Amino acid sequence: MRKPSHSSSAAQSCFLTAPDGLRLHYVDYPCPSTQRLPLICLPGLARSADDFSRVALEINARGRRVIAIDYRGRGQSDWDNDWRNYTLDIEQSDIFATLAKAEISQAVFLGTSRGGMHIMRISAHSPSLVHAAILNDIGPKIENDGLLRIKRYVGKLPPMNSMSDAIALMRITMAPVFPGVDWEDWETYAQHTFIEKNGKVVLRYDPDLSHTLDIVTPGGEYETFWREFEYLKKIQLLVIRGETSDIFSKDTLEEMKRIVPNLQSLTVMGQGHAPLLLDRATIEKITLFLDNCP
Repeated sequence: MRKPSHSSSAAQSCFLTAPDGLRLHYVDYPCPSTQRLPLICLPGLARSADDFSRVALEINARGRRVIAIDYRGRGQSDWDNDWRNYTLDIEQSDIFATLAKAEISQAVFLGTSRGGMHIMRISAHSPSLVHAAILNDIGPKIENDGLLRIKRYVGKLPPMNSMSDAIALMRITMAPVFPGVDWEDWETYAQHTFIEKNGKVVLRYDPDLSHTLDIVTPGGEYETFWREFEYLKKIQLLVIRGETSDIFSKDTLEEMKRIVPNLQSLTVMGQGHAPLLLDRATIEKITLFLDNCP
């Protein structure tokens, strides 16, 4: 199942100005029907709106507006001159500004990794905004081993001259914990991660994002989001976990199920952190969940 990221006529690139003047980007998949609440897609730390292209097209075709957001420093949003502004608080302010621009006051949210952290925080800040939620490989507690692994590669890129090099790099570095991903999906994921400029392959995010992981150390302990997670108790909730995830543990998922007994869960076999949201089975599970949201 191969789908373009922004070449579809269903996807529209939109821009706005953040409260501090930075130019931000989001992708709008409009829908003339207002019978279903829109789906807001929030990507991971160094990811972009393109990660949701396949699932967005599927959901949009079923009669729901979809908004996929590029945080500052990612995708087509401007890079910040000060990496200290790549924080959850400032990104959350950007998200609220984007929702205001798109005239959205209530929605269903889908968040991968950092995006799921935003969902928990947003639900605590504005409970009426989050009608239902999908957390992709993230919970209230983040495992240190996974953070250390991410710290080793975020913002770092060996010289590459072609997208073929980029695809090969993705397969070599990630295939051991993503054995269920086929060649076509590696190609798509590489295109979501890199872009060719002036004969070189470069990252689609600001390498200074690596500084957000400066606090990560062996044996480190970090902020948890159990209090924020409590705000999701009264809504419909789907939690996705990669089979080999080193960020989102089975124990954390079980505790989440104890707190939210009606929580639905999906384990994506053959994938780690975070499931790519490109395979048919995962998209169908998300589609079914959304179809059953009141």
